[in-house]
Amino acid sequence: MQEAQERAAVLAQALPFLRRYAGDTIVVKYGGHAMVDDSLSNAFGHDIALLKLVGVNPVIVHGGGPQISAMLTRLQIPSTFVDGLRVTDAAMVDVIEMVLAGKVNKQVAGLINQAGALAVGISGKDGGLITARRLQRTTRDASGQERALDLGFVGEPTHIDPRVLYALSGSGLIPVVAPVGIGEAGETYNINADTAAGAIAGAVHATRLLMLTDVPGVLDETGALIPELTAEEARRGIASGMISGGMIPKVETCLEAVRSGARAAVILDGRVPHACLLELFTEAGPGTLIRGE
Repeated sequence: MQEAQERAAVLAQALPFLRRYAGDTIVVKYGGHAMVDDSLSNAFGHDIALLKLVGVNPVIVHGGGPQISAMLTRLQIPSTFVDGLRVTDAAMVDVIEMVLAGKVNKQVAGLINQAGALAVGISGKDGGLITARRLQRTTRDASGQERALDLGFVGEPTHIDPRVLYALSGSGLIPVVAPVGIGEAGETYNINADTAAGAIAGAVHATRLLMLTDVPGVLDETGALIPELTAEEARRGIASGMISGGMIPKVETCLEAVRSGARAAVILDGRVPHACLLELFTEAGPGTLIRGE
């Protein structure tokens, strides 16, 4: 009886939050440790199924870096990285699409289906979801001269057409998106999953973009978690150096998402079981929430 009462108390506390997000779209970027740990991945599948059951419309965008690396190793194709981005030639992009849009995409959709919901795996090329162009990056050589980097078929979104997402969500299905896009000439581009999720969140005016990472969130100078930042505070944190290293592109993705239409974005620790539910349905979520102006 005590256990039943505790469960009832949890449901009662969550009810206001269930009402708050009913009918809303939540975009979740799924990757990192949460994706390769069996217990966390199973919990993730059940959490996303629960969101759909209570009236939320989740859209999942997944990564797959370790799986891509493993396949390239099996095929004896060497990888080169520049600023954390995999240089991608024409042969490699075929392998990346096979892994992301094939094996990984169907595995993620399968986790949700096994939990009792109906998920459909698609790629950014399906329904013209993600139109992309070659990512433009520059670097400085030893003499200080700036030069363009050729990353091959690494892309960035130029346009998001969310109609396929609306069609799936409106039919009671959960879209699971592999982050590959299509160029104007029909070429395939490998897109960073964080970037793809941020662009999609902005395009669908998501109530929340939840970015599952392998860190607790944005930390201050003492190492303490910052629960919430405005867009201006986040920009100042980057300029001051408080936000540094690999956290900078994640924060910049959140800033772009809220600038382009998402209500708020959250960087949270995917190593925490049920991180998405804790963020959405409790008073103090476990991550750092970034709001627009």
